Amino acid sequence: MFKGLSPIQYNGREVWPIVEGGKGVAATNHASAGAWAAAGGIGTVSAVNADSYDAEGKIIPQIYNALTRRERHEELIAYAIEGAVQQVKKAFEIAGGKGAININVLWEMGGAQRVLHGVLERTRGMVAGVTCGAGMPYKLSEIAASYNVNYLPIVSSGRAFRALWKRAYSKASEWLAAVVYEDPWLAGGHNGLSNAEDPLKPQDPYPRVKELRAVMREGGISDSVPIVMAGGVWYLRDWSNWIDNPELGAIAFQFGTRPLLTQESPIPAEWKAKLMEIEEGEVLLHRFSPTGFYSSAVRNPFLRSLEARSERQIPYSTEEAGDHTFQLDVGVKGKNFWVTRNDLLRARQWFGEGFTSALKTPDNTLVFVTSEEQQIIRTDQKDCMGCLSQCAFSSWADTETNSTGRLADPRSFCIQKTLQDIAHGGPTDHNLMFAGHAAYNFKRDPFYSNGFVPTVKQLVDRILTGD
Repeated sequence: MFKGLSPIQYNGREVWPIVEGGKGVAATNHASAGAWAAAGGIGTVSAVNADSYDAEGKIIPQIYNALTRRERHEELIAYAIEGAVQQVKKAFEIAGGKGAININVLWEMGGAQRVLHGVLERTRGMVAGVTCGAGMPYKLSEIAASYNVNYLPIVSSGRAFRALWKRAYSKASEWLAAVVYEDPWLAGGHNGLSNAEDPLKPQDPYPRVKELRAVMREGGISDSVPIVMAGGVWYLRDWSNWIDNPELGAIAFQFGTRPLLTQESPIPAEWKAKLMEIEEGEVLLHRFSPTGFYSSAVRNPFLRSLEARSERQIPYSTEEAGDHTFQLDVGVKGKNFWVTRNDLLRARQWFGEGFTSALKTPDNTLVFVTSEEQQIIRTDQKDCMGCLSQCAFSSWADTETNSTGRLADPRSFCIQKTLQDIAHGGPTDHNLMFAGHAAYNFKRDPFYSNGFVPTVKQLVDRILTGD
């Protein structure tokens, strides 16, 4: 029996304790966020390279004209600020004084702090709070507080929050509106799975959230400051024992995947149709992202090709040593590639199958790709616009040198390119398609039978029933 949710006070207003998860690039915008707030919840505009519009209301393509990465990075930040400002203003108007509008940023996105300042400066009085994860956002509290805006850090462990609290958040505690616990095994997109945790062995979120509340209590944070459960949340009836539970304190819930399939959702029709076809187990927790973080996405041909690319990989030495006694004679120029006999045979087989180019990785290995793949990889690396604070794929870093100092990694991909493409009509099979691990419920949940696509209001009303 679902006991129901009670409204909470947020930003001086009564709202439902359900949060729309922010999804960039452009998968959560003004239309979805404004409608979520209008339905009484907390809507979230993604401020990760959001779309801006021309005088006719058409999306302005984010085209980069500068010759250098640093200059293109400046173009990217200008696009990001303008886009997010437009999205917030439109969402605030749609909300009509109901609910609340948050913005979401990734701490590891390029120019995150500059984007936050730029957006909050131009949207005063409109943004209720900032959710922020993908990294350790120490300066989030300081930036948000300087604009009298709440902050809601996204963490995946009590340990991570303790570090943030001790270093920075305790100095701006009055603006801490909630702490988002993102389940690293179940949430879509990038997550905070640590090296100490096994991606193949998911842990029960309850004890982890209980531990997070204990850490918050250590810091003197009231139990009335909610922990927002994010990742794997579909039916609220499954979470009844979390609601009004004194062990956990106040709890709210974040929905990231379900809001993708609404009439207001800005994602293309092909993407929405694909959501209806996802089977259980089809979402893959992987580490191909150029951020270096784990992330979860649909295991479509795009991801499968990355898996296959990494399987066509052999270690090499630049001189004869150990069991590396055979000179590689396919896929490379020069003679300074020494491999094992078995790897030589594998490389020759791949070469015969059309994977004729061997590309170096930062780990002293070679991956074999087709000549067409090589051209795409090299072009994408060359065209980098610095969308991350540091990128494994292109070796860009937002530093004085503009470089990580490591070899660019061909086992990854340009994340800005693929997320922009899928959000604006590119093929779902050939792009990264983020999704939470509960996405298979679109196919099973009777709410979506016969291809029904709800409005945001219909979805929020449904969620509040426990279904």
